[in-house]
Amino acid sequence: MNPNIEYEKFTQEIYQELVNADVLKTTKVQHNVKLKGRSGQEHQIDVYWEYEIAGTKQKVAIECKNYNKTVAIGKVRDFYGVLCDLNNVAGIMVTKVGYQKGAKEYASEYGISLKELRTPNPGEAIIGEVEMNFDISVRRCLFLVDDNDSETEKFSVSRYKQFLSWMSLDKDSSWINATHIPLELINRNIINSNGTTITTLEKIEEELPEDSDLDIVFKYEDAYVNTRWGKIKINEIKYEYEYKNEKKIIAIDAQDFVKAILKDALNGEIKLIANK
Repeated sequence: MNPNIEYEKFTQEIYQELVNADVLKTTKVQHNVKLKGRSGQEHQIDVYWEYEIAGTKQKVAIECKNYNKTVAIGKVRDFYGVLCDLNNVAGIMVTKVGYQKGAKEYASEYGISLKELRTPNPGEAIIGEVEMNFDISVRRCLFLVDDNDSETEKFSVSRYKQFLSWMSLDKDSSWINATHIPLELINRNIINSNGTTITTLEKIEEELPEDSDLDIVFKYEDAYVNTRWGKIKINEIKYEYEYKNEKKIIAIDAQDFVKAILKDALNGEIKLIANK
């Protein structure tokens, strides 16, 4: 189907639903209607319907502009010429993108309703927001590295702290001055200078009190961990708790349930037309 005809049929369908909801007496919204004006000229109307209020017949004509750019004043002026030639017909122009300033001013002056009608773009069918707050507690295992030990010469503590600061999501600079830092371990064994396992992180964590949120430090005279940088001497293992309150705004997007968005280009009023 021709895209312009398709847009006209889409407009007819949407306005039929709106008319059904607002008008008590059954009214048929028609597509591609020919009306003769006072001049004797016949005008093609994209979408048209008639209805009665208190015994008075009301007529509505819609001009559809399937444009991917804003509608200029000339198109509105041409439509006004058609309306003037017809007998007491209210005019509505619909398009997908919007209208230029001059077109809005002209339509407002001569009583032409300007509408934007389209299927919803991402984010256009937001019907509400929910704010959620999360209290998060994170236990971290950190190490006090003995950077004076010969085994640790290949590992630069200062450069690694800079790396941690740079890698943090919020570019947290607190790692630069931190005494205890996380390490990327090959295993979870704590060994002495002879390579003998003296404990493991699993055993240490079994000793941690369940209900305490205090920082706990384990001190060592002769302790090493195996890391991706080799064997590193540590003087302390510290378990600390970090508490964060995170707020998240969740948008309620009804895009999957909305067939069309109808916006009044003059006053900004928006209607969401639901799928049936």
